[in-house]
Amino acid sequence: MRFAFVASETGIAQQARRKLVERYGDVPPLEAEVIVALGGDGFMLRTLHVHRALDLPVYGMKLGRVGFLMNKHQLDDLPGRVERAHAAVLYPLQMRTTDVHGNEQQALAFNEVSLLRQTNQAAHLEVSLNEAVKIPALVCDGIMVATPAGSTAYNLSAHGPILPLDANVLALTPISPFRPRRWRGAILPHRTLVTLRVLDPGKRPVSATADFLEVRDVRTVTICQAQERGVKLLFDPEHNLEQRILDEQFAAE
Repeated sequence: MRFAFVASETGIAQQARRKLVERYGDVPPLEAEVIVALGGDGFMLRTLHVHRALDLPVYGMKLGRVGFLMNKHQLDDLPGRVERAHAAVLYPLQMRTTDVHGNEQQALAFNEVSLLRQTNQAAHLEVSLNEAVKIPALVCDGIMVATPAGSTAYNLSAHGPILPLDANVLALTPISPFRPRRWRGAILPHRTLVTLRVLDPGKRPVSATADFLEVRDVRTVTICQAQERGVKLLFDPEHNLEQRILDEQFAAE
């Protein structure tokens, strides 16, 4: 089995990479059968973005602070672990933005697309689903659309729902909403087109972020699931991603 080992810049991850390469060899990602990512969840997300076009499965080992998308790090029996692994396909979100100057930009997000106010003043947003206005004026610190895999991250900290991996839904979660006072978000079919329009971008500027890419001073943001751009993550069978997401709903800490 041909492995391409990639690691975060931390000393512990680089040391682990050296030991794994000594044991199993290493090939460039273009020649690999599996990419092995060493680090935390942030590094895993970067690996998915960088190598997505190769259409290779990615097996992660936790060598960072957060490892929800990673497996336990160990040196022995890597080929056997990969062969026994369960696959989870993650479908990213496609974000398209238009800023106040008319510039357009696109990006993918495997966790969430979020809009956040840029100043001390609350954002005023119009929320539309499939081109139908649902909230004419949402007053808030921001709003996000999260994937099932991302529902346990920023979405959860904003009191959004945890989504089962195979539920074919997305979470639409406001961040510190003020008006409408009772609105706490929605669960959307995964094919929903979400359009967010900034009502006063001059006085109340808003930024949009897709995982790592931030666009400042946006006027309009559209978000939909990129069904044709899925990536395959591999998980040890005793703790696969579907089970982790289920267990997270009962976590005490």
